[in-house]
Amino acid sequence: MNMQTLTFNSTTKKVQLLSGSQGDSKVLETFDNVPTVKVENGYYEVMQKLEETGGVVPVLRVPIANTNMTIQK
Repeated sequence: MNMQTLTFNSTTKKVQLLSGSQGDSKVLETFDNVPTVKVENGYYEVMQKLEETGGVVPVLRVPIANTNMTIQK
């Protein structure tokens, strides 16, 4: 199982999922309007705010076992 990196910028409210470590990895997914990333039972859950309704919905779940998560400001 390959490691991947989930980067959450709490200022810009943006999440990127990278195929490996930061630096020369490929961007697999990008999400904007992310107020939080939840830590659930065995996975990280990316929550995205909907502009139309203001509601918050999960848009991505990645396993903690093979994901490094970094939080930036």
